[in-house]
Amino acid sequence: MKTNPRRLALLSSVTAMVLAAGGMVGAAATEVAGARAAGQSEPQAAAEKLPGAPYLYLGWGDPQSATSVMSETGVSAFTMAFMLSSGGCTPAWDGQRPLTGGVDEQTIDAIQAAGGQVQISFGGYSGNKLGPNCSSPEAFAGAVQQVIDAHGPDVVDFDIENTDEYEDYAVQDLILQGIAIVKQNNPGVKAVVTIPTTTTGPGGAGSRLITRAAELGTPIDNYTIMTFDFGGSDMVADTISAAEGLKDQLKAAHGWSDAEAYSYSGISGMNGLSDVGETTTPAQWTEIRDWANAQGLSRFAYWAVNRDRGCEGGGVTSNCSGIAQQDLEFTRITAGF
Repeated sequence: MKTNPRRLALLSSVTAMVLAAGGMVGAAATEVAGARAAGQSEPQAAAEKLPGAPYLYLGWGDPQSATSVMSETGVSAFTMAFMLSSGGCTPAWDGQRPLTGGVDEQTIDAIQAAGGQVQISFGGYSGNKLGPNCSSPEAFAGAVQQVIDAHGPDVVDFDIENTDEYEDYAVQDLILQGIAIVKQNNPGVKAVVTIPTTTTGPGGAGSRLITRAAELGTPIDNYTIMTFDFGGSDMVADTISAAEGLKDQLKAAHGWSDAEAYSYSGISGMNGLSDVGETTTPAQWTEIRDWANAQGLSRFAYWAVNRDRGCEGGGVTSNCSGIAQQDLEFTRITAGF
């Protein structure tokens, strides 16, 4: 079993807003429509940039106090993991901690009271997930709505991985269609999908998810790729190559410009040693962050705050990075996004 309970394949969202009647008239509209391939969505404004939001997992890895981390590093947002099924289509933290009344709610309330932003992540690599357990897009959206109503997140992140969600195309479609309902009912909440990638961009189920989201018109605010477990040796080059591949796929699926596609892109890395033994140093993470800022990406995260402590030679573990580093160094870097 991996020490990282989430990472390997994450795919996400496809479903989109259908234009109401009475729009695009006249020669200019005809030109625009003709310039776009069938099945592609209309151009969108650049996506809103989200603050750097590293993952914080309260079920594992000696989690730190979120508000202490905020005051020590300047980070203003966290991605809280993971929302799973407690049986059927009923959401619970880690599938076992209560949706409300426990440490997760206390932590979210404290972050928000300190002026911070909360992103809530659904799914991940392992565990009993809502996607395969909800019978319809409407039921899935209803489960997500329970979480939104309970915690008022700024962002819902659908971490789509593994054979039960990522590689099961019926479940993938159900999630994408459910996201469209969530967005319709909560237009002020951002919807993110986080998926696995190769060094040249999402492949297989990931490419399918991007194309399918465009076909369905699912209004996804950001497509984040998990840029680790490549088995390579240059994490900066591999991460940039993967992000360029994502950008190209978003352009092809949506008919977007480079700038539009970058603005709907995100990176989620893994600090220190990855599951397969790659190393991302603080200096490399800074270089990746600076590239993401320069290109106009709108989301930047890493797995996980729990691991943002030095333990050179400590291997891949839940409560430190396996490398020499200052405590919370990756979080400080991420706060600069």
